[in-house]
Amino acid sequence: MTNNVTDLLQSFEVEEFQRDLINWFKDEQRILPWRENQDPYRVWVSEIMLQQTRVDTVIPYFKNFVEKYPTIEALAEAPQDEVLKAWEGLGYYSRARNLQSAVRDVAENYGGVVPDEPREISKLKGVGPYTAGAILSIAYGVPEPAVDGNVMRVLSRILGIWEDIAKPSTRKIFEELIREIISKNDPSSFNQGLMELGAIICTPKSPSCLLCPVQSHCRAFHEGSQEELPIKSKKKAPRPVTIAVAVLQDEQGRYLIRKRPEEGLLAGLWEFVNVELTDGELKELKLTEYVSKEYGGQVSIQDEILTFTHVFSHIKWYLTVYKGTVDGIIENETVRFVEENELEQFAFPVAHQKIVKDIERGE
Repeated sequence: MTNNVTDLLQSFEVEEFQRDLINWFKDEQRILPWRENQDPYRVWVSEIMLQQTRVDTVIPYFKNFVEKYPTIEALAEAPQDEVLKAWEGLGYYSRARNLQSAVRDVAENYGGVVPDEPREISKLKGVGPYTAGAILSIAYGVPEPAVDGNVMRVLSRILGIWEDIAKPSTRKIFEELIREIISKNDPSSFNQGLMELGAIICTPKSPSCLLCPVQSHCRAFHEGSQEELPIKSKKKAPRPVTIAVAVLQDEQGRYLIRKRPEEGLLAGLWEFVNVELTDGELKELKLTEYVSKEYGGQVSIQDEILTFTHVFSHIKWYLTVYKGTVDGIIENETVRFVEENELEQFAFPVAHQKIVKDIERGE
């Protein structure tokens, strides 16, 4: 197969494809809260939330988030802990931190107006080529490509591209293609149409080809290869990590929680004290030694209360949770004792939210 864009588009009816896709999108698009207007800030928030997260999951978070932070200035001025709490449950918290950092940049250096030029918007933290293209095309009508997995799947089938979409070099092919075929008159509807097509018609498995508005343009459909495309190499299996967690209470019944470092996985979130184990280590003993060494407190580990797994894209946590008591730990900015009814005020990673819910249920 050739990677030459000119060859791929040979005999491809670009204008007819644009017309069929855009007309379908305008007639059939889902009613979504971020489509109520073309405010670049709202488009930006939605695109960040939608990264690696399902639309149905994002909708209530988006509504709550833009109600709480309706403007660039409101988000820029908000405390980070509060923003992370509003994001709690969406996961991939670096998205929220990067979004707020970039929004502060816009407030300070761009007069509170999201840049409408590719070079400038790409300088913002967390704004990669896809997000930049989505904001520019949807909010500003700039004919920039917005290439994500959905779009690559759709165009792999339509144009019969047999290259591994997991490779960065393949993404470049799609970006070049879209620059050639995007509607200059309505890039917003064109890009959103490709996204929508991938979401509800040209799905990863069992695509609804008979309902597809651009079926007549699709090479995979005519060749019967729609189930084979796109080509995507498998990711490595997540690395297993065994973790012991201590739900510790002081003599007043308050729970010990700590804040994670400001860099790295789940940065800035709160959690119960925990320690990663190596093979053969006794969980209760390791917890006791760790807390004593790290915080100088006296710990008594009691019953095991919960075991479960939590999967990230690259690691898989195997968690065992114990309850216990602690004495002699001094609070500071990153180590706190809180009442049970105060736990909900803090932003916890999903795994530790599960522990909080068990506490609230009295388990």
